[in-house]
Amino acid sequence: MGLSDGPTQPLEYDRTPRSAPNGPQAGLFVSRAVDHIGSRTRNLRPRGDDRVRRLRELARDGRLAAAVADADEAGRRVLSAAAYDVVWPIVYSRLTYRVEQRRGHLSCMGGVHQLADECLDRFHDDVEAVVDDLLSRTRQPVHHLEAWIAGRVNAATVDGYRRRRGERGALQRPRLPGWLDTALGRDRWLTALAVRILEWVGVPQTAGNETWPVGSWAQERATVTGDWRGSDPDVVAREIETVLAVMRRRPEWFESYVERPLGRKQAPVAAMPVENGPGPAATPLALGDPGVAVESEMLRLAAAAVEVIGSRRGRGEDTQRIVVDVVRRVFGGSVPAVLDRAPHEAADPGSVTEALADPATVDRIVATVRAIISECGDGSAAPGCI
Repeated sequence: MGLSDGPTQPLEYDRTPRSAPNGPQAGLFVSRAVDHIGSRTRNLRPRGDDRVRRLRELARDGRLAAAVADADEAGRRVLSAAAYDVVWPIVYSRLTYRVEQRRGHLSCMGGVHQLADECLDRFHDDVEAVVDDLLSRTRQPVHHLEAWIAGRVNAATVDGYRRRRGERGALQRPRLPGWLDTALGRDRWLTALAVRILEWVGVPQTAGNETWPVGSWAQERATVTGDWRGSDPDVVAREIETVLAVMRRRPEWFESYVERPLGRKQAPVAAMPVENGPGPAATPLALGDPGVAVESEMLRLAAAAVEVIGSRRGRGEDTQRIVVDVVRRVFGGSVPAVLDRAPHEAADPGSVTEALADPATVDRIVATVRAIISECGDGSAAPGCI
């Protein structure tokens, strides 16, 4: 860390938020030291303002954890903000930079402001974990705060990761149960895949529009089995279903450690309407009462029905037969699904066919149609007729 026994030389930080690829970060400002983090031995210390000085004094006296426990909400916010100022450069230089280097994320190695969205989320989770660790464990005098934090980074972030998994309902330390290992025939790849499934359900990341990251698991399958030709996503998808089928043999265990945490992942949304897909184009939800849209559609159908009935009556067809035929065709078919309503898979959800089988109901409908057509004259769907 480049620490010495001499007085701390504060770095002057540029506190003006910069326009960065990952957008402005609340409470997080980019320092010149982090901008040039390629030199990881640089001393990354925040400016010595009053709240950071107070944090250092409490840590030096071994009273930081007690002060946080005794402070009111405003006092805890001040100490947390000071801890955040001290912690985040250390987390980036000691952990995040090295992780991004192993992953080959060259852009993310350029500084906090260059982190991709997913990497930035992990960084904030890690910083929060280290801040919580600092504010709760500093019960002994700490004379070199940065060195003490650096020594706790790995343990604090691992504890934070496990705690977040537990909050999601997933296993904190995913391990293969003996019964599952036996049921999978102790197959090297299937058992590894089972562990990957238990790990995946406990993280907030998603696999785009897919439930499982079959692409990356296909590469791992090739490495484990040596079957590069046969390790494609379709094969892995079938093997996932095989493993899940075995897991479902213990319904309570499966619901607790697979289904429930998996259901807490944020559902992916389409970046734009799907216009050229096999199904209907996705349209955004309109603001307002959903019933208004339904009523408007029913009025449109009724106007079309009246127009057809009037036209067929003009050709001399029997009114009752026309009404039964048109009403069944217009209102008795399958109703298409819309975004804000559950789809009706079965035809005739409103029991129109049953209603038309009742002579009294048919007579009432015919009388109503005749009254509308008489009012409209020629049966046209003019405004006011429906």
